[in-house]
Amino acid sequence: MGGVISYPSDKLYEEVAFVAYHFHWSQDDILSLEHNARQSWVAEINKINQKLI
Repeated sequence: MGGVISYPSDKLYEEVAFVAYHFHWSQDDILSLEHNARQSWVAEINKINQKLI
């Protein structure tokens, strides 16, 4: 029997805060992204931050 697997809310808040901080996007814009797209943006921001170090 299958069930809905939810994404941990603390991880979601972390991703939203991270993208909002770096790109100044609104919470609604970030939350409207598909999960995979949001994670891709987080990964891209991480790449940018690594280049700046």
